[in-house]
Amino acid sequence: MEAAVHYGASERNKKRKLPADYQINESLRFPLDELNQDVLEQVLSWLPASNFFRYTSVCKRWKSVGNSATFKLACSQIPSREPWYFMVDSQAQFKNQPIVFDTAENNWKKLNFPLPLLQEEQRGRSFVPVAASGGLLCFLSSPPADEFIICNPLTGACKEIVSLNPELKKSKILRGIGMISSPESYSLVLVFGDLSELSIKVYNSSIQQWEEETMLKRKHASPADETEESEDDHAVYFLSKCGNVVSTNLQRSPCKQYSSVITQKNGEKLMYFLSSSGTIVACNLTNKCFCEYPRLLPVYHEYSIDLVECGGDVYVVLLLEFLESASLRVWRFDEKDQSWHQIAAMPPAMSHGFYGKRVDINCAGAGQQILVCLNSAEVCSYFLCHLMVNEWIEVPKYHINGDAKDFICAFTFEPRIEASV
Repeated sequence: MEAAVHYGASERNKKRKLPADYQINESLRFPLDELNQDVLEQVLSWLPASNFFRYTSVCKRWKSVGNSATFKLACSQIPSREPWYFMVDSQAQFKNQPIVFDTAENNWKKLNFPLPLLQEEQRGRSFVPVAASGGLLCFLSSPPADEFIICNPLTGACKEIVSLNPELKKSKILRGIGMISSPESYSLVLVFGDLSELSIKVYNSSIQQWEEETMLKRKHASPADETEESEDDHAVYFLSKCGNVVSTNLQRSPCKQYSSVITQKNGEKLMYFLSSSGTIVACNLTNKCFCEYPRLLPVYHEYSIDLVECGGDVYVVLLLEFLESASLRVWRFDEKDQSWHQIAAMPPAMSHGFYGKRVDINCAGAGQQILVCLNSAEVCSYFLCHLMVNEWIEVPKYHINGDAKDFICAFTFEPRIEASV
């Protein structure tokens, strides 16, 4: 049996050569040009999304497929696409072509960015990405305008949605921005207020307008929390081990300032975001209530933290310096026993290099993997964490003219040609 297996393996490695007099039967040829249009669209819809840029330049007929309603319908029947990560640099400017990391091919790609956004930048209105869902990204303009643009980064389709009531923006603090999408529509969810009184405002693309503001009732994650007073709006300052003055209020980049994740469990929609003091706030959009989870670490700890959604679950990624080393770990909150459980951890040999570098982490999740961006004045690295096997892989850097380009964060989206704004 062993000999047979060995022989079979060696045979597979041999290159097969055709006889010199071998002739291909011309009657067996089937040119793609002769394919029925519906069949051609079905075939092309199953190709990886990166091929969209390639086959549109093959010929006029294939190029016309990209604008076909029946082709987009065929694409919508594909259950899922391998996620792409839309990368954001420190300036969050997109005058050049934006960069994405394609997880299907494990390489970097340039996108033909929507012209409307470029025109807005030329007019002095700068936009930064703040949320993503399905095949769509949401961009927010700089204050005081605070206007939103929804776009499909794969096709370049863009739409500026109706502005919010200015009085709402003036009277309440914006806490979180989340997005929910389906093949037919999308919703943009905003959370306002402080932790004593939160409210939500939803933009519904089906009716192309903002729905009425809804107040959320506060619930407590556990009876012990009922007597605790929220520290969300009260910054506390303390000395770190190296003598630096540290504030308990999170300092986040404009892209991640309102970062939120939305999941659906047991028929309920839940939105999570980080409060300014680093606690995790869970808003039940279905039952119109919210609660704070217990702290993962005491308030007088210096650490970097972010939230991600993977496979319907919410995870906390936390970088902490402890005992003269740095530790990067992934946690999940167990609703049953009301406690945090460690799910994955970067090997110490990899995380130790971030000790003393004052590294900030920003994460994006998809499926069962998390992209972690680590940035500081000295460090800029990206790692993919595969949760099921606790495997950590460093992503090679993207180079322009021989120089590595630094990204501070990423947003996950599915490259969906059919996603409509």
